[in-house]
Amino acid sequence: MLPARLEIIPGDDVVPAVLAYVSTSTAITVTCLPQHGVARTLATAVELADRGYTVVPHLAARSIASREQLAQLLRRAATAGITEAFVVGGDAAQAAGPYPDGESLMRDIAELSGGSMAMGVGGYPEGHPAIGDEELLASLHTKAALASHLVTQMCFSVPAITGYLAGLRREGITLPVWAGVAGTVPRIRLLRLARKIGVGSSLKFISGKGELGAKLLSGSRYKPGAIITELQDSPTPLAGVHLYTFNSFDSLPSGAVAGLNQ
Repeated sequence: MLPARLEIIPGDDVVPAVLAYVSTSTAITVTCLPQHGVARTLATAVELADRGYTVVPHLAARSIASREQLAQLLRRAATAGITEAFVVGGDAAQAAGPYPDGESLMRDIAELSGGSMAMGVGGYPEGHPAIGDEELLASLHTKAALASHLVTQMCFSVPAITGYLAGLRREGITLPVWAGVAGTVPRIRLLRLARKIGVGSSLKFISGKGELGAKLLSGSRYKPGAIITELQDSPTPLAGVHLYTFNSFDSLPSGAVAGLNQ
């Protein structure tokens, strides 16, 4: 069975929900949305780390106002025992400080942490709506030298994920890859939050995919069990599954995620 990580959205009730439904043996990643900011992300990550979880906060480049703020964030993370971050450019329209993209932020994280902070980066099996494929690949080649792993954007197509992984290997990018998959999520919540976390293009992709699209868009709940099972047999091995939970912990797929309380 592939290992799994759960991505959560920081909010007032998220920590009690994690404590109620998720074992400390399951790693948690904490996203960073423009309306929340990186401080809220790190506060949630620290609180969970203090409760015994392995936690990976998202650090959004365009949400960090200064190198000094970054240094403070890294010190706070280190004090809490957090040794890994997921680095993204972020969805803010303008950079709050000196980091317009993930590459520039990664360089300073590596320097300020003395190389002790592992860093994950994002990948896009179905492309990016605002960045061309060649630019994405060039950026990934640059970031790969500093990164510890890659997490794909949410995707609803196993062939798209496995094809993307095979393409990375042909390009000489050997980072471990976690496949980004939606958890067992109420359809209305998935549709409402999709654009907030940048998966509008994926929803357009599945809406035209016949039975699969109809199942997601007309049913009451999307379930990823079949996709997770199929990913187990990827011809190029995956590091694991990265589940986008939308904070729906009480409806995670039974038996699909190691370490979850049932």
